Amino acid sequence: MCGIFGSLGAFDDAAKDPLSIIRRRGPDSSGEWCDKENNVFLGHRRLSILDLSPAGNQPMVSEDGRYIMVYNGEIYNYQELRLELEAAGRSFLGHSDSEVLLKLFEQQGTAAFEKLNGIFAVAFWDRDQRVLTLARDAVGVKPLYYSEVSDGVAFASEMKVLIRGGFVNPSINPRAVLHHLSYLYSPGRETIVNEVQKLVPGEYIQYKDGQKVNQAIFFDPIVPPSTKQEISVEKAVVSVRDALETAIGRQLISDVPLGAFLSGGLDSSSIAAFASRIHNGPGKLECFSIDISEQIGAEGLVDDLPYARSVAKHLDVNLNVIKAEGNMIDRLGEMIYFLDEPTADFAALNTLYIAELARSKGIKVLLSGSGGDDIFTGYRRHFALMQERYWSWLPKTGRSILSSAAKALPSSPPISRRVGKAFQYADLNVDERLASYFLWLDPEEALGLLSPELRAGLSDDDVSAPMLKSLEGLPGGHSPLERMLYLEGKHFLADHNLNYADKMGMAASVEIRVPLLDRDLINTVLSLPDDFKQRGGTGKWIFKKAMEGILPDDIIYRKKTGFGVPLREWLKGPLKSQVASLLSDENIKRQGLFDPAAVQQLIAANDAGKVDASYTIFAVLCLQIWCDQFIDGNFAID
Repeated sequence: MCGIFGSLGAFDDAAKDPLSIIRRRGPDSSGEWCDKENNVFLGHRRLSILDLSPAGNQPMVSEDGRYIMVYNGEIYNYQELRLELEAAGRSFLGHSDSEVLLKLFEQQGTAAFEKLNGIFAVAFWDRDQRVLTLARDAVGVKPLYYSEVSDGVAFASEMKVLIRGGFVNPSINPRAVLHHLSYLYSPGRETIVNEVQKLVPGEYIQYKDGQKVNQAIFFDPIVPPSTKQEISVEKAVVSVRDALETAIGRQLISDVPLGAFLSGGLDSSSIAAFASRIHNGPGKLECFSIDISEQIGAEGLVDDLPYARSVAKHLDVNLNVIKAEGNMIDRLGEMIYFLDEPTADFAALNTLYIAELARSKGIKVLLSGSGGDDIFTGYRRHFALMQERYWSWLPKTGRSILSSAAKALPSSPPISRRVGKAFQYADLNVDERLASYFLWLDPEEALGLLSPELRAGLSDDDVSAPMLKSLEGLPGGHSPLERMLYLEGKHFLADHNLNYADKMGMAASVEIRVPLLDRDLINTVLSLPDDFKQRGGTGKWIFKKAMEGILPDDIIYRKKTGFGVPLREWLKGPLKSQVASLLSDENIKRQGLFDPAAVQQLIAANDAGKVDASYTIFAVLCLQIWCDQFIDGNFAID
């Protein structure tokens, strides 16, 4: 796992050293390659995981000197691919997956990408054809940002390189601000910076002579099959269990110490169970968890640590625990800096704490349970969607009555808030309702918070547009649950969960792998009927059946809990001074994103208990902090 940067026609020797900005992604070595005649620069920061020798260093050049590659990621099937290449007469200097990837691209070009089972962001420069190829893995585990300039393109693993390196003069993208308020992230290609975009999962882009000449999706692994597999429960259990074990075993490849997250939930516990069986390193598998007992308040948060300790004892693994101290809030600025994007989710800091603990113990690789809820089901919205069959048949007038009644419900207690959210958009059509399940804030309310200048030209239709566009690209005939899970993978997973996991892990120089998103496992799960995933009120039904006899039932069937903090209490206590300072009328006017009167009215209503606007206020706060750093230059990290 590493950090990459490069440019075609955009590099300036006077710019700040871009590789130093992402030094945390690759503390083990640094490399550069430059072709001044074509104004091409490729740079790499290495976190050595496979083949620790100089043979694995990058930029990596093909034997004939034609291709130069910089790559960030892991190819889990690289050994099989290497055998194929060797059978075709190719020889190797080392045993890294990087060398396999370079030779595969040299042989097959962009067709190579579909063969990869792994996580990657990669760039190739073809000296003969003068073509730059950029690509991102099919699930979107590894990020890749790019900015097109008048005479070429600059790209990097992190957006901060393009901004701090002087390759873009950032201006605010109003649609992305609206998205960060509505979803807490920006779905799809757009970022909060007008001048910077993301490659979407499974995409490659090519530039020749400074101009884009090709842009395509090479593979989309989360498209459901047109027909479902007819299979018994017994056979499905075996199929899922085998696919889990294969995926986890495949991702244990490493020449450095490896560990795993362990929260005591089904996903992380299942990974730890199989990994501890297969793990062939010295001693027991090292697992990591966080103690949030000091943060437990009146918001329904559950302390996972007792469950994690129970699983660790059951599996006979070592459990390392980091305590979440009260100074978490003091690291909010760091969190926003590391994230690149103003994601308003304190769960990212929990991930950073665990990654830092792992690194202090000499662990460079962590296995994460991310993705289980997104492919097997597991979120409340999946259950809510399945309940639509009891009312979605109503004519629009009836659904409008449901919607109006839902909007009139109080925001407290939590059950009232959840019921209100379930029916708030009952009057919308099917795809619009699917998109609405991902909202944290009503689009009209989000628009009302924006400054008149930022709001000009926007409408609430802009909020759901990326989601609806993704659904338009999905072939017909799929169930509402399949369509929702498609949105989970394309957006909530790729644009939110995977983004913060990568950034927080890399901030501690730790690679985070996601075995539950192995492409073969995804394919196995997609082939199963809906009721094997969500059965009544039980999400991940087939996953849970598959883990019976391997994990204790009280772990398999425990109620799902979030990886969060008592944000509502914090806003009234330790975060109150930051809210007062950063969201003052003066500061809001200076940044120009929000309407000061609307923000103050929202804060007052939240303080009075008239509304529950905690996450909205926190989203506004994170956007203000982001602007202070990335627009005004007051970075939290040098």
